[in-house]
Amino acid sequence: MAKGPESFSDGDAKKGANLFKTRCAQCHNLQAAEGNKIGPNLHGLFGRKTGQVEGFSYTDANKHKAIEWKEDTLFEYLENPKKYIPGTKMAFGGLKKGKDRNDLITYLRSETK
Repeated sequence: MAKGPESFSDGDAKKGANLFKTRCAQCHNLQAAEGNKIGPNLHGLFGRKTGQVEGFSYTDANKHKAIEWKEDTLFEYLENPKKYIPGTKMAFGGLKKGKDRNDLITYLRSETK
């Protein structure tokens, strides 16, 4: 029984854009000037530590996780956010398929700089 990718590898940014639009955009913005929504703005995501967006009210669990967002940490987080950061208020259930996570992360990497 094939499980699919177990770690990050480059995906399809166009498919990732659609995943972002349908699964993430209701809570997150990507551009610096757009500010926070229900979730923090994702501009500058890569290389930032958890719980660091100015003006966003994070849970203590998120602030104290202290991991750096990069491809491999996002790959693991996006599978099941509540398992990766117990106590997070993010209501998103996760993307179970590794391919979907790869596509979304590839898109985010190009759109959050």
